[in-house]
Amino acid sequence: MGETITFWVLAVVSVGAALGMVFNRKAVYSALMLGTVMLCLAVLYAVQDAPFLAAVQIIVYTGAIMMLFLFVLMLVGVDSSDSFVETLKGQRFWAIIAGLGFLALVVAAVGNAIFAPEVGLTAATQQGGYIRSIALQLFTKYVFAFEITSALLITAALGAMVLAHRETFTEKLTQKDLSRARFLGDHPSPLPGPGTYARNNAIDMPALLPDGSVAESSVNRYIARYDVEHGHLPDDPKLAEAIRQTAEDDAEENNEVTK
Repeated sequence: MGETITFWVLAVVSVGAALGMVFNRKAVYSALMLGTVMLCLAVLYAVQDAPFLAAVQIIVYTGAIMMLFLFVLMLVGVDSSDSFVETLKGQRFWAIIAGLGFLALVVAAVGNAIFAPEVGLTAATQQGGYIRSIALQLFTKYVFAFEITSALLITAALGAMVLAHRETFTEKLTQKDLSRARFLGDHPSPLPGPGTYARNNAIDMPALLPDGSVAESSVNRYIARYDVEHGHLPDDPKLAEAIRQTAEDDAEENNEVTK
């Protein structure tokens, strides 16, 4: 009875998280939904008296694979918009072929689950325990699927690098060139840090110069853009104007880069 209740509860949670992963527009939320599905699978393995699979599901997939997804998100960017420019010729054609192949695999898997006779856990682990049985099945009957899965993980990492790659039309500056340009510019010293005040010490607050004026260069441009978009500006008009000016300068630089 308890196993049945656990299955139906986790089944609803897993299907809901899977749908949320597919239809969510934000990659971070999709990754969290995928982690929920993996944790539900681990609990189902534990309920079916397969502690080894449950541990592998948590350690390998929920841990290592999710770290790979987070690595991809860090490379691509959380707020990056989708580009409709085809940088690799023929990728749409091969994507359609891969999608049709995946659809055929899903249909075959569903048909096998419906029409194939049930094996049962006892028959599957009769060759010397479930760990030995898993190893024999994994490296004999399902070795091709195992290698294909590893190839897919490598492809995901390569895809992240392709998405994060940007074409450079000028020669890459060396550390020597950057240092020389820094000392020849207006700010040879490091930019001032965020300000320290009597009641707060936050990175989104600009520093104050010795004369009491606001140092606009001390504001982080990403945080300033977020504060302006969401209306999180301080009550002090000078500080608010400094944050707003930094956000406007960042928007102008992005527009020039886009052009």
